[in-house]
Parts: sequence; C-alpha cells; structure tokens
Amino acid sequence: MTQKIFTRDFILACLAQFSLIFIFNILIPTLPIYLSRLGESEVETGILIGVFFFSSLVFRPFVGKALLKIPEKTFMITGALLYSFTSFAFILAPPFWPFLVVRFIQGIGFALFHTSSYTLVANISPETRRGQVLSYFFLAANVAGALAPPIGIFLIDSFGFTSLFLVCLGLSLCSLFITMRLRKRKVTPSKDSSGGLFISREALSPSIIHAIALFIWGALTAFFPLYSIHRGVENPGLFFTTIAVMLFLGRALGGKIVDIYSKESIILPCLSTYILSMVLLAFSKSQAMFILVAVIWGIGHAFFGPAVMVYILDRVSSPGPAMGTLTAITDLGISLGPVTMGIVLHSTSYPTMFLCMACIGILNLNCFYFFVRKKGEGRA
Repeated sequence: MTQKIFTRDFILACLAQFSLIFIFNILIPTLPIYLSRLGESEVETGILIGVFFFSSLVFRPFVGKALLKIPEKTFMITGALLYSFTSFAFILAPPFWPFLVVRFIQGIGFALFHTSSYTLVANISPETRRGQVLSYFFLAANVAGALAPPIGIFLIDSFGFTSLFLVCLGLSLCSLFITMRLRKRKVTPSKDSSGGLFISREALSPSIIHAIALFIWGALTAFFPLYSIHRGVENPGLFFTTIAVMLFLGRALGGKIVDIYSKESIILPCLSTYILSMVLLAFSKSQAMFILVAVIWGIGHAFFGPAVMVYILDRVSSPGPAMGTLTAITDLGISLGPVTMGIVLHSTSYPTMFLCMACIGILNLNCFYFFVRKKGEGRA
C-alpha cells in the first residue's frame, strides 16, 4: 500500500516554511537599499546583512543536537516568535548597533525554525518516499524565493519601508499560527552517534560536498547580474527566473526519481551539471546562452538538494544533528562563495572566475566519487 505524502502536518509545515522563507527572500534586495538610504556605508551594510548568516550558522549545530530531546514544533514556534519580534523591531531599531542586535536575533530565529522544519519533515516522511517528500517541501522555498524579491521592491517603491516590515510581521505571525497547529510529536530516544559533538560525523562529508556546490551558487548569484550587464544583456532576471522554473518543474514532476534510483547515481550527474554550466557561462555572450546555462543549472540543482539530504538521512539514526550539520555547513559555503570569488574576480576577469568555479566543481565531483561515495559503500 502506498503511504500518504500530503498529510495534515506536512501541508502545515510547507505553509509555515513558505511564510518564513518569504520574509527571508523579501529582505534580500530591500535591506541593502534601506540601509543605504539611512546613510550606511558599504562596509557597514555588509556587516549588518552578514551578521544574520553568522548567527544562523553558529546556532544550527546546537539546534540539531537539541532536537534529540526537544520536539521540532517547540523550536519552530520559538523561531517564528523571534521573527515576529525582529520584524517589528526593524521599524524602531536604527543602525548601527541596535539594528545589528536585531539582525543577530533574527539569524537565531532562522536557525531554530529552518533546521527544525527540515528535521520535522524528515521524521514524518515515509522512508521509501523521502526524496519525493523533500522535493515537494523544497518547493515551498522555491516559490517564496521567486515571488518575494519583486514584491519587496514593489512594497518599498509604493508604500515605503514601514509597510515592508509590517508585511514581514504579518507573515511571521502567520507562520507562528500555522506552526502552533502542528500536532505534538514525542521525541523518540535514539542513539546519538555524534559522540557528544554538535556535528554529525555521518553527515559531515556529504554536507561538505553540498556546501561546495552552494559555494558556487553563492558566487553565481552575487556576480552574474554584473557579468550579464558587462556582456550587454541588461535583464539578468530572466536567468534566475529560468532557474526557478526548472527547479519547480524538476521537484514537482521528478521527485519520485530520488526514491527510485540510488542517490549516488543522481548526485554525480548533478555535480556534473554545475561544471558544465560554469564552463558554458565563461564563454557565453548572449541571452540565449545565459538561458541555456540556467536550464542546465536548474535541472541539476532541482535533484541535487533532495538527493543529498536523503543520502544523509539514510545513513544517520537521528535527523536532528544531521540537519543541523548540513544546514550550518551549507550556510558557510554560500557565504564564502561571493567573498572568495570576489577576490579572484578582482585579480582576473569574469570568464576566469567562472572557470575557477568549474574547477572547484570538478574537485567536488572527484571528492564525492573517490571519498564520500566509497566511504558510504564501506559503511554499508
């Protein structure tokens, strides 16, 4: 008998995730504009934006470890409460130090909610259909990521930043209300294989592979718009829209693939798409070539995230520490990408930078094939 995927708690978790991720994405293009209009320098703006990711990264492993004893719903509620508080506090907190504290607290809220939500979905998913379930769950973030930025720009242009922050407050309260509707789940005691550490040993290697792939993504999102303009293509938005469409189609229509085939046979081709897309991008000069690169990247990325997550979950006894490890290391990869590739770009050129990212992709593929995959087979 086929086990049901769209359970009540899964749908509620998707809706709560959508609301919170919408806030995360609506602030990406708007907060730098807000801080700039208040007279903050580029350095100060970078610190005020980046402290969110720092606090989130630091707290994720602690959340993952605590999930061995505390239900996911508790941390999700706490995270939504912190988001509600910080969304309202943005209206009152001026830069620099008060705003810095608010962003730091918001990062903690994100770590609590985001890590716990993935752990919850992993725990309530049928083991034989985890890939499909996680693919659908990823869609909540994908849709929010596609809709939020243009809506955010519309809000600040039409109604101002106070309206933006009030919308964030309303979405935070929606997420809180939905999360409170989740059923109470008892934490089942399980063996903690981390040996007292806050990092899951089994999840560490595949998490690094995932983080390196997202390292490339972080650099791509930071520098592609400038590269597009440099090549005479003035609308880089079509590139990211194409990726969003491919992510949606891949995860909505192809989620079953992650459950049917071995995770290794999915991860390896996905890692290859990152290499191919960066090589093509280095020599692309037209919108048509950019769209082709976006299609290749989007197809690979659609299956890579769920496949890596299921690959990890199949090898651990406790999803909490594993999700804390995966999300923390991924945050690190995304944040290091723009910084590192920015240094490369400063000394070279856009094509050279993209070829360097392709080389990083080749290194990542080989690390997975010769070390992570072989290690996994040996454990099995």
